[in-house]
Amino acid sequence: MPARTPGVPTPVGPAIAGAGPAGDVQITHEDIDRARDRLAVDRARRSGRFAWTRLLWLLIGPGVLVMLGENDAPSMLSYAATGAQYGIGFFLPFVVLTFLMAYVVQEMTVRLGATTHRGHAELIFERFGRFWGSFAMGDLVLGNFLTLITEFIGIRAGLGFFGVPPVVSVAAAVCVVMAAALTGRYWTWERIALGLAVFNGIFIPVAFLVHPHWGAVGGSLLTWTPLPARFNVGTLTILMADIGATVTPWMLFFQQGAVVDKGLQPRDMRAGRIDTLIGMVLAMLFAIACIVATSPLHAHGINAGDYKAADFARALLPYAGRVGSTLFALGIFEAGLVASITISTSSAYAFGEVVGTAHSLNRPLREGGPFYLVLLASAVTAGALVLVPHAPLEFVVLVVNVIAVLAMPPALIFLVLLVNDPQLMGEHRSGLWSNLAVITVTVLLVAAGLLYGLTVLLPKVFGG
Repeated sequence: MPARTPGVPTPVGPAIAGAGPAGDVQITHEDIDRARDRLAVDRARRSGRFAWTRLLWLLIGPGVLVMLGENDAPSMLSYAATGAQYGIGFFLPFVVLTFLMAYVVQEMTVRLGATTHRGHAELIFERFGRFWGSFAMGDLVLGNFLTLITEFIGIRAGLGFFGVPPVVSVAAAVCVVMAAALTGRYWTWERIALGLAVFNGIFIPVAFLVHPHWGAVGGSLLTWTPLPARFNVGTLTILMADIGATVTPWMLFFQQGAVVDKGLQPRDMRAGRIDTLIGMVLAMLFAIACIVATSPLHAHGINAGDYKAADFARALLPYAGRVGSTLFALGIFEAGLVASITISTSSAYAFGEVVGTAHSLNRPLREGGPFYLVLLASAVTAGALVLVPHAPLEFVVLVVNVIAVLAMPPALIFLVLLVNDPQLMGEHRSGLWSNLAVITVTVLLVAAGLLYGLTVLLPKVFGG
């Protein structure tokens, strides 16, 4: 492949994928598929009366997937614990705030991917050098692997409610992950993942089945009720977990990689923003529904610490009935399955970008072997660890979102520097309000991390 000139974006789906001794141009499967996708987009743009609707249908995907993918097993279990321990008063508007933070961050990855046509890891290595690139990759690898473990914990727990053996649950999930990836077509993979992601809405009927006081739910969204007790380690852990349920490093790498793989152009940015906004609204509604669904446990003074993973579904039996409990268990399973698909793909994107091998779901297995090997290996290894007897699975679920929050500020610093680079971004670099918004998010995350650290170190001072 020809050498890249710094600051000059490479075309989407490079026209020259390789050349023989005589300089023959070699067009790859990836180039052909992406060209077909762009042709469909161009036709939709010229299709007349319903052009915008058709265009959005073709361009939607990365934003919805990244937001619903982050409504994963540990996130939904964090929301379940939130409702069970604290009810709805403080945390419903707090969760809305965290999703607004997520939109601010993810909108930047849309602009980066559509403008540069390069993945997040590739840009960090190019702009900041091997040391900082390796630092960012270490951040991603650790976070992704721990999170993948929790996804398989959710899969195991959700299907465990129905008596499915753990080894069967994990093996079936790995098969689904690979079956989706090996379609050899980004568009097909994306539609499979989106079809599964829609079932994250299963928490909404559970919320209705517990018969909450909807006036109180609406009131809590409009008025921010203070927490009833002083901050302590338990309270800060829930706060950090709920933040980590919406803003994590893997989301940056995944959405930017997906935007590039999908072939979005600068003129598609508006659709990319709408895609991300739709994903944010859906994920926020489903998260709120999960909190509302488990709030009866708080109202009846039930100790949420007695319930782990799918046991939340069993705890809801008196309030949501068999149907509601079944749906809740299925929701935890779905959350883990969708996230295992997106997070393993995020790791494969980053690996391919860094080592310079094929990193597209439009590549067939024979052309993208290392990409698919990383995808499979990450899923298999994480799934295997979930099957280890007496592994501290509950502890991993508890801390993974907290680790995500602590790891996010360095990732945001790289992101802010990239989207403000005039050589990379040109007219699409961030403006004043965008920078103020992301700086505010970064400051809040740093403050949350410092407060959590002080609370752990000085529990008596902070009401432990």
